[in-house]
Amino acid sequence: SFAASSWKLQGKKYEDVRVQFPDWPALKPKTPYGSLPYLEYKGQTYGQSQAIAFFLAREFGLAGKTNADGLRVQEISALVEDFMQLIVKANFEPDEAKKAEYTKKLEEEDTPKFLGFWEKHLVNNGGSGYFVGNSVTLADLAVFDITDSLVMKAGEGLM
Repeated sequence: SFAASSWKLQGKKYEDVRVQFPDWPALKPKTPYGSLPYLEYKGQTYGQSQAIAFFLAREFGLAGKTNADGLRVQEISALVEDFMQLIVKANFEPDEAKKAEYTKKLEEEDTPKFLGFWEKHLVNNGGSGYFVGNSVTLADLAVFDITDSLVMKAGEGLM
């Protein structure tokens, strides 16, 4: 996850708690919004994955150096979230016919489209190898996380 990657990248100590399915009913009421993820930070609890990601990005210097950089980081991260919604839709559709249709669209249209968006951002950043500026940002970690997941799922035949 981005959160774990950002803590590791900064060499910070953290506890990455993975909730097992049988434990979820007891934990759910203790979370801010009855959902995961959530972050416990300095005695406070925070929810919503994007809010947590952007907080950690700012906290660890992974949000870009300027406001315009931060805007681009958030833009690319939002593309990752949009793409993730398509993956979830394809993977969790209960109707098998619709699931096959969504999966085909994901593989043949959506994945190439989003990879193209990210490639364009890399090219437009001058070939630095980063999406924004000349160092790792949330954008790099978010795209890495989603593409790494795609490669793993493709190897398992789940996409």
